[in-house]
Amino acid sequence: MNKLFGFFAMGVIMLTSCSEAQNAEQPWIVDRFDDIKVIRYEVPAFENLTLEEKELVYYLSEAAKCGRDILFDQNFKYNLAIRRTLETIYTESEVKTGDEFAAFEKYLKKVWFANGIHHHYSNDKFAPEFTEAWFREQLAKYINEENRQMDDELLCKIIFDKELYASRLNQKEGVDVITESAGNYYEGVNQAEVEAFYNGMAAADANNHEPISYGLNSKLVKENGKIYEKVWKIGGMYSPAIEKIVYWLEKAATVANPKQKEVIEALIKYYKSGDLKDFDDYSVLWVKDTDSNVDFVNGFIESYGDPLGRKASWESVVNFRDVEACKRTEIMAANAQWFEDNAPINPNYRKKEVKGVSAKVITVAMLGGDCYPATAIGINLPNADWIRKEHGSKSVTIDNITYAYDKAAQGNGFAEEFILREEDRERAKNYGKLGDDLHTDLHECLGHGSGQLAPGTKGDELRTYSSTLEEARADLFALYYLGDEKLVEIGLIPTLDVAWSQYSDYIMNGYMTQLSRIELGKDVEESHMRNRKLIAEWCYEKGKAENVIELVKENGKTYVVVNDFVKLRKLFGELLCEVQRIKSEGDYEACKALVEGYAVKINPELHKEVIERNKALNIEPYGGFVNPEYELVTDAEGKVIDVKLTYPANYVEQHLHYGKEYSFLPSLN
Repeated sequence: MNKLFGFFAMGVIMLTSCSEAQNAEQPWIVDRFDDIKVIRYEVPAFENLTLEEKELVYYLSEAAKCGRDILFDQNFKYNLAIRRTLETIYTESEVKTGDEFAAFEKYLKKVWFANGIHHHYSNDKFAPEFTEAWFREQLAKYINEENRQMDDELLCKIIFDKELYASRLNQKEGVDVITESAGNYYEGVNQAEVEAFYNGMAAADANNHEPISYGLNSKLVKENGKIYEKVWKIGGMYSPAIEKIVYWLEKAATVANPKQKEVIEALIKYYKSGDLKDFDDYSVLWVKDTDSNVDFVNGFIESYGDPLGRKASWESVVNFRDVEACKRTEIMAANAQWFEDNAPINPNYRKKEVKGVSAKVITVAMLGGDCYPATAIGINLPNADWIRKEHGSKSVTIDNITYAYDKAAQGNGFAEEFILREEDRERAKNYGKLGDDLHTDLHECLGHGSGQLAPGTKGDELRTYSSTLEEARADLFALYYLGDEKLVEIGLIPTLDVAWSQYSDYIMNGYMTQLSRIELGKDVEESHMRNRKLIAEWCYEKGKAENVIELVKENGKTYVVVNDFVKLRKLFGELLCEVQRIKSEGDYEACKALVEGYAVKINPELHKEVIERNKALNIEPYGGFVNPEYELVTDAEGKVIDVKLTYPANYVEQHLHYGKEYSFLPSLN
């Protein structure tokens, strides 16, 4: 549950593309369509790695690309069949011109970006802008018995019937979130049956000191009246792709250092067994490896895509340490106990001893699965509370990704449009990037790892609201401490203006500017967006009597202005106290009231205004990436002597290449 996506503050919202006319001067932006820009990222200092480290990056990167089909299938059971059909039409088409084909190409680009036919953030199914008649003509021309992936009638119904499989993830209050979500984690079961199935497992395991994350790596189905799990492992569901992942992990183990070799071999064991105890063993080994320069995430990790927060999507990130930037996270880690001891929460919910806090700034070398093309800018793992308590966690801030966003953003006009006061714009200019980086560091390094559950609380009581509350908890921790003089004292910031810049950005984004990413008339559904809205609107309401946050109307435009940063920090602390209490006690009703009261519904007039102002700037609200490419360089005897790094700049070509070379699953699984 612990990712920080790069949309949380104005400094990142400003990291969006320029107008079409500026594209020639924007080599960082390789494609633009719909509400999306595609950016290339660089891998600085790769040349400084040892040969073994370069090889390790190569093998881990190959493994990262081999799981792509898994995520498509997890997102929706027909995604692979649809994607392959669309790719066949695209590559075989004799005429790649005209409005219909342009609309078809945009649709395919969106499918690639979202790893399926539902929007990667809103979860709503895409509406095609090409006609059904035109599409049926293409099916007749280019799809035959040899390359047909699914029934044509069902395919057209899925694409063109807006009510069918309308949302990948439906978490609306009062609906059966399992039967109303199109995600492929469950089949033939309803919410009550799912909860009963896993509650039974948890009850049988109640006395286990090391509780298992039941359901993390399986699809739950009911067939012939029997409910059972299809486990994702070699020999089980998704086996053809997992076999390829393991092949490259085995290669990686041959060039890894002894400690990391043990980690990789533990992951391979888990992929072969599917046993979640093996996953926990791997996670403990992984979190304890804080010395390896090259590191990676690979597996079924995050549960945002499951309406009950139980099933994990497949993802991978390959990275290595940014030595210079790591100095700030090392300072945080060294002071972790001080932060925990001084948190504005009930002392009973503070950790008495903070263990194993490991934080670093990384350079990403490859993104895969649920981290590609869109990725987080910070990650904190593992997710299991008992591992975090007893063994600690590893936190990363991804510096080369935020740098790429920054380069793609120059001159977009966002600050001039949405920040009212010149003093706030100047503060953002001087301290915005540092504030963003430190917020991410604090969120991942300390926020997610802080606090503890009360005796008797299992950790799954908050159900559909758990991800939103956990992200709010980590954000509030980061926001509260950004405004602490302790950060000046230990040399992380030169002045509290860094915090005030972040406060202005965060409140403006949570209350207003993030709404540009939501279709007019829709509610807020995504957990990170709910989290930011919850914090901003709660603080606005609670500080209204003292005018802490003000909504200013000027020239027909709305501006969100923070008038008292010190009082706002106090509000952050008060909300953090309550959010930690809710998590520690598993108070579902209080959590529901908080989320439904502040995080879901949108003011329609403000929503319309934000969309129109954002559209006038030609700013796409979402960004994602093309990956670099690596090639082994060998001598005459076939011995590896180097690894060549290149930067492709064609979004379409990369996805067609991945579809051809890294697609191992059947169209229906």
